[in-house]
Formats: sequence, structure tokens, C-alpha cells
Amino acid sequence: MIVASDKFKGTLRSDEVAAAVGDGVRRVRPNAVVGAVPVADGGDGTLAAVVAAGFELVPVVASGPTGEPVESGFARRGEVAVVELADVSGLVRLPGGKAAPMTATSRGAGEVMAAAIDSGCTKVILGIGGSASTDGGAGLVRALGARLLDAHGEEVTEGGAALLTAEYLDVTALHDRIKGVEIIVACDVDNPLTGPAGAAPTYGPQKGADAAQVKELDTALTHWADLVASATRRAVPAVLGESGLDFRDVAGAGAAGGVGFAALALLGAELRPGIELVLGLVGFRERLVGVDLVVTGEGALDEQTLRGKAVAGVAAAANAVGVPVVAVCGTNLLGPERLSKAGITAAYALTDLQPDVRGCIADPVPLLRRLGEQIAADLR
Repeated sequence: MIVASDKFKGTLRSDEVAAAVGDGVRRVRPNAVVGAVPVADGGDGTLAAVVAAGFELVPVVASGPTGEPVESGFARRGEVAVVELADVSGLVRLPGGKAAPMTATSRGAGEVMAAAIDSGCTKVILGIGGSASTDGGAGLVRALGARLLDAHGEEVTEGGAALLTAEYLDVTALHDRIKGVEIIVACDVDNPLTGPAGAAPTYGPQKGADAAQVKELDTALTHWADLVASATRRAVPAVLGESGLDFRDVAGAGAAGGVGFAALALLGAELRPGIELVLGLVGFRERLVGVDLVVTGEGALDEQTLRGKAVAGVAAAANAVGVPVVAVCGTNLLGPERLSKAGITAAYALTDLQPDVRGCIADPVPLLRRLGEQIAADLR
């Protein structure tokens, strides 16, 4: 048996979920072999998952979303680096949890990427879930060498709102910095950068933006996209012609407040589903040999689970080689038919044992152990 769970957000790490479930299984089946493969979908927990799989964690002190220094890092194996935007520029890094929708920056993620590249890594995998900013990825690319200037030739300040004051983007040093580096972005959303389904209207309210701020941020991102098109046209005019590179309407450009856009347009990145990337990095498919059951899980099983989240990815990979899958969760909002369609034969929820959600959040480990016992008993 393998436990390949995502984190229970705000409650337990992936490895803690696996340990609790494994304890419960062994209470009923003392001789059971229960392995753990922590997984993530590119957001919170991605670094922990790949480090558990054998990557080396390289510490880096970088700028948090509001500019304060935070202790983060990248995971390295050979010349491959994994950077988790959430760990340095994410909502979890906002001081005191206080939102900063207009001024939060993605710069820190770029600083960690720069550290990885400077250390000799030639392939960087960037997970972009959980962003605190809506800056179009401007902070990230500036940390890698781009210069964003106002009408007076001065560097503009950080954050999405400041993009409105920018008049010129110089990408010369950026292109020099990333030359010869392959960049892959773990992205699980299909929003464009701008417009009604863009980064600001879709995710701005989650980051603290009110209606007026959402409108201002969308205008700022439109201006940023125009500057990027102009800058790329100047950089390689013979190839790009008059239009430059305009990725504002590409699916995924709106990911992480527009970091997807900057990665596509200025880093030449490839966007790929997060869980597929992580499963490959942790060697999940190789671990399935000889396994009779996979237990996956996350805090809540709902319709979002079925849209490229870790649980769905784990189930698809296991089912592809004929291994059955069950899930553990805090709450389950999916009926048997929806679960079956996702390749999950059964779901075990903490709220089945403790209907008070607050009780589940306060002390989930004993409940997960009891779910492990139920899973083991049902195998008989």
C-alpha cells in the first residue's frame, strides 16, 4: 500500500497525513507494508514533496510578497531545480495574513530562480499556485534582470498597481540571465491575463482586492501586456514582426496573478499540469510496482478535485496500471458516481467520524488513524 496524499491545507502536511493513515492501517494489519509518497499540484507543499523524494533543499533568503525577507529555497537534483512560488511569494507569506492586493510582488520567486540558475541549474521547474500578488509576473522577471522604468527613467515600485506608471521594459539582461536554461511552469488554470475571466477579476478578490481595485489591476495588466509586446518586438524584430509576443489571451496566462503570462512571454517557458510534473519528479509511477492499493487525499473532495488537482492526478496514474485507489479527506462533497469517474473506489472523510468541522481541524490525527483502520478492515 502507498499513501500519496496532498496536504490537508492549514492542518497537516502530506507526510503527516501518510503517517497517521499508516498507523491506523497497521493497527488492523500489523504486517502491512505502507509506503508514503507525498504529492502536491505545484502549489503549497511542492518543495516538501520533492525533498521527500530525494531532492536537496538549498536555502535562500528572498523577498516576501510585501518586500520583507523570508527564508525559502529551491530543491535540487543534479542540474534540475524546483521552485515553489507559494513558499516565497504566496498568501502564506503575507505578514500577519494581511492582504496587499495592489502592492504584493512576485519578486521573491524570481530571486529564488536566480539563485538556482546562478548555482548552475539548467532546468527550473516553477510551481505557481498560491500567489499573493497580481503583478503580471513583473516582479519575478525584474529579479531575473528585466528593468521596468517610468517616464523619467526611474525603476517603478513593486506590485500590480505600479504597472500603470511603467513606460519602458528592457529585457536585455533578463535574456542574458536565462540563456540556456529550460523553464517549465506547473500551471493548473486556464485563465487569460486580462478581461472578465482574467487574473484580476478571477483571483483578485481572493487576494483582498475590492471591485474598484480589481478594475484598476486589470487595466494595469493590460498596460503591462502592451509593454511586453513592445519590448519583445524590439528584442527580436526580424522574427516577431510588428506585433511582438502577445500572450495575454493564452490559457494559463492569468495564473498566479499573471506570472503565467510573464513566464510564457519573457522566459520562453512551457506550461504543464502541476500534478503531472510532481508525480514525475517524485517517481510515483515507479513506486506503483507491486502495490495493491493507493490511498490519496486532500482536505476537501469537491468539484475542484476533479479539475487537475493532486487527488485526480494520483488516481489517474494508479488506475492506468490497474492499482485501485481510495481517498481520505476532511470533507467529501462528491457522490459515488463522481468519485468513480475520477477513478476513486471509496472516500473516507473525517466528518464521517466527527461532524464538527472545527473538531476535525483542531485534532485530525486520531481521526485519520481511525480512517486508516477502516481502510484496512475494508480490505479483508
